[in-house]
Amino acid sequence: MDTQDKIYIAGHRGMVGSAIVRELQKQGYSNIITRTHSELDLTQQDAVRQFFSQEKPDYVFLAAAKVGGIVANQNALADFMYENMMLEMNVIHAAFENQCKKLLFLGSSCIYPRMAPQPMKEDCLLTGALEKTNEAYALAKISGLKYCEFLNRQYGTDYISVMPTNLYGPNDNYHPEHSHVLPALIRRFHEAKQSGAESVTCWGDGSPLREFLYVDDLANLCVFLMNNYSGNETVNAGTGKEISIKQLTQLVANVIGFRGQILWDTTRPNGTPRKLLDVSKAAAMGWHYTTELEDGIRLAYDDFLTNPMRAER
Repeated sequence: MDTQDKIYIAGHRGMVGSAIVRELQKQGYSNIITRTHSELDLTQQDAVRQFFSQEKPDYVFLAAAKVGGIVANQNALADFMYENMMLEMNVIHAAFENQCKKLLFLGSSCIYPRMAPQPMKEDCLLTGALEKTNEAYALAKISGLKYCEFLNRQYGTDYISVMPTNLYGPNDNYHPEHSHVLPALIRRFHEAKQSGAESVTCWGDGSPLREFLYVDDLANLCVFLMNNYSGNETVNAGTGKEISIKQLTQLVANVIGFRGQILWDTTRPNGTPRKLLDVSKAAAMGWHYTTELEDGIRLAYDDFLTNPMRAER
């Protein structure tokens, strides 16, 4: 990418999209275009086609998505599948119709089989059953990355995809029911500290293992890949390190300063037992994350405290 190329960020108000905007600006890219949801509903094909026809972006980062934690995914299966498939197909196809030079599609590690060999390599995609609690979202994301692959194979486009592990950081969603595990823990322990609660109850038994990547590190990788990678196979984005949910809750409690007891509600679902990405592909290209988990949690907590509207979501 040249610093003057027109770059469209779909989903620029979300955690990932806003991080990509920050990274692009940091690296000197100045011709960045965005649209809010009220200005452009990406699920509406005619509106997306008109936007691409008028703006003709050179590069596209597709970070827009309907996202949520276990409860949100289970309660709105149809919504998650429909909205994600519609918006991604509309954007990818409009980019193709308007000769976009390159597009980067952002997926999720939930695309991989529930019981995939660990750590999960990119080529384990579609080798087993998906985790049922987020199957609808995963199927939509698989469709998006496969559409990019098929356009490359049929028409010679240069569309790539990146599959991040669990993300956290500025502009995260801290909703008590609809957020992912780490932001949910930040809010829960903060409120417990504020109220002087003696204990906090967390879901499951704390045994699942998870990997977490600070969102600004992901944004750096996305810009790196846009400039340095072409290929049909996706690229995993992670740290290559994992931590149990039980250890994570204690780490969040320590960062926030909650000194009470941590209890576990084993009637609640654990989700996938283990999700660790094999990040050797990105490493072989010369990329490596820079933000360690405890440092990232402190940065995320600072964001939570200084963005009151974010805490209300």
